[in-house]
Amino acid sequence: MPADTTVVIIGAGPAGMSLANFLQRRGVGCVVLEIRDRAHVEGRQRAGVIDHRAGEIFTEFGLDEQVAAGGPVETLMEIRTDGVPRMLDVPALAGGRPGRLVPQQMLVQRLIGTFLDGGGDLRFGSADVTPHDLGGDRARVTYRDADGTEHELTCDYVAGCDGFHGVSRRSIPEGELTTYAFDHGIGWFTVLADSPAPRYPLMAVSRHGFAAQFARGPRASRFYLQYRPGDDPRRWPDEHTWRQLRLRLGDESLPEGAITGREVVEMRSFVAEPMSWGRMFLVGDAAHIITPMGAKGMNLAIADAYLLARAIIDGHGLDGYSDACLRRTWDYQEFSRWFTEMVHDSGDDSAAGPFRRRLALARLDRLFRSPPAAAAFADLMAGTEV
Repeated sequence: MPADTTVVIIGAGPAGMSLANFLQRRGVGCVVLEIRDRAHVEGRQRAGVIDHRAGEIFTEFGLDEQVAAGGPVETLMEIRTDGVPRMLDVPALAGGRPGRLVPQQMLVQRLIGTFLDGGGDLRFGSADVTPHDLGGDRARVTYRDADGTEHELTCDYVAGCDGFHGVSRRSIPEGELTTYAFDHGIGWFTVLADSPAPRYPLMAVSRHGFAAQFARGPRASRFYLQYRPGDDPRRWPDEHTWRQLRLRLGDESLPEGAITGREVVEMRSFVAEPMSWGRMFLVGDAAHIITPMGAKGMNLAIADAYLLARAIIDGHGLDGYSDACLRRTWDYQEFSRWFTEMVHDSGDDSAAGPFRRRLALARLDRLFRSPPAAAAFADLMAGTEV
């Protein structure tokens, strides 16, 4: 392959592979550099929902069948308050705009396969990736391959799709970015278990803390339990985990099964702005981290990739890339924080704790009493226009 290309994409996650496929479909040359090997990238277990708007983006580029085929369509959502169930038809409230349940690793696997089948240039095992000359007329990216051989690529643009800890954001000169960070003061313990899946996605709100259950196949479930930071729930005995799930889900007959996976999820938010400097454009987690509430992290990455691809393909709009992405980013950050406060015990032991809990319950109850409130919630769940 020639060392001269239009776009060098750093990172082969959802952001990088979405962008690579969008550009490939419109004949724009790109090279993807990924530090990990293919097995690692395709095997990273992550939950995922492609919201309706992200689905439309993939359809625009003729990728809907490749990425979403077989993914269950969203239907009802069950929300229990102290064990009392209520159902919310989110797709209907959003005007018939359902999302699809597509785990992140499945999305990445499909995007990688589609890109490579189309002759795409994806270089796994690329170490010491370093962008250069980002403020000049042409950028350079150097790296070492798996054999230790050094390479250099020149390009018009560099897309930083390498996540929060990647090199892309760090390559922007100090003082050029403003960053915002927020710790939500709670954590999630996620448990993968051989337990029959619920009929509908289930979230439960109680004075004992938040819990949720989602299908991972007909005979497996992923459970979520709120915990206080400082604790390590991975050390909880299985009996304690199942006791907490039954208590919070309000289901004394919840069937147990072998626990096959345990992880903790940090509930934190981060935004860097602007999302571009010179010839570097940040995409996805390289620019922003959002809590899992509302399932917007992967969809933000897809929306960023779409906006960058369209600007490059159309030959205009790059100057407005950052502002357009940040409008959606802050909108979704607010939604995720709102959703988090609505369904989680704040952990506030002060006199304000019970008051805040009553406010959260009133907010939740409004979804079932007020059609405009429910429609606004569903609209954000379905995804806003790019």
